[in-house]
Amino acid sequence: MTGKSVWVASFAAVVLIAIVLLSAGSPSVKANDQPSAPNAEVKIDNFSFGPQTLTVPVGATVTWTNRDDIPHTVVSTDGVFKSKVRDTDETFSYTFTKAGTYPYFCSIHPKMTGQVMVK
Repeated sequence: MTGKSVWVASFAAVVLIAIVLLSAGSPSVKANDQPSAPNAEVKIDNFSFGPQTLTVPVGATVTWTNRDDIPHTVVSTDGVFKSKVRDTDETFSYTFTKAGTYPYFCSIHPKMTGQVMVK
């Protein structure tokens, strides 16, 4: 066999292997096949959380943004999460990994309440 015929035989073998592998129906995973949990936002303004009740799926990250002119906190009634004091335009985020109802309040202004329902 000459060098050229060895190369042709090798190339043919590679092509044949590629055809066999492709026809085997190997699974492919695309980035959009793995849905990511949605993010949700709560606005803190005028001494209230809006929306006051939020429903999200397990795995969702909720971000609270202080749009008020005075500081606020976001504190879980059950001790699951607790933010530091958030000034105007500062945020606090928490990712919910378990289903349940998570009531919360502002520790500076305890009459400010809200809840996240995770399903």
